[in-house]
Amino acid sequence: MKYLLLGYTSAAAWDAATADVPSSEALAAFAVYQRFERELIDTGELVSTEGLGHPAVSTTVHRTPDGMMATDGPFAELKEVLASFAVIDVADRERAVEIASRIVEVLGEPIEIRPIMSGDFTA
Repeated sequence: MKYLLLGYTSAAAWDAATADVPSSEALAAFAVYQRFERELIDTGELVSTEGLGHPAVSTTVHRTPDGMMATDGPFAELKEVLASFAVIDVADRERAVEIASRIVEVLGEPIEIRPIMSGDFTA
């Protein structure tokens, strides 16, 4: 079963991690995470993973009475922002929780686990 792992961080932590010179702690955490990524690639459980651009450069599309409107920035003002995602293909939810737990242990930020729906949804 495929799961989407959504990685959140505070805006302040995001700015610190993407500074011109990241802290030694951030670099160490990223190195551990990269080794874990390699493990998941080797087991065939990692489908895809990417970091995301800063929320300040995002665009949100929403419906208005006059039609669709695209606005700069995230839709809502948030204390935590979506920083990354990974798609995993694992045997069950328990394995997804194990993987997310290891990521949280290394990076210290919360991970949301969402099943990816698949199948034919047409009537």
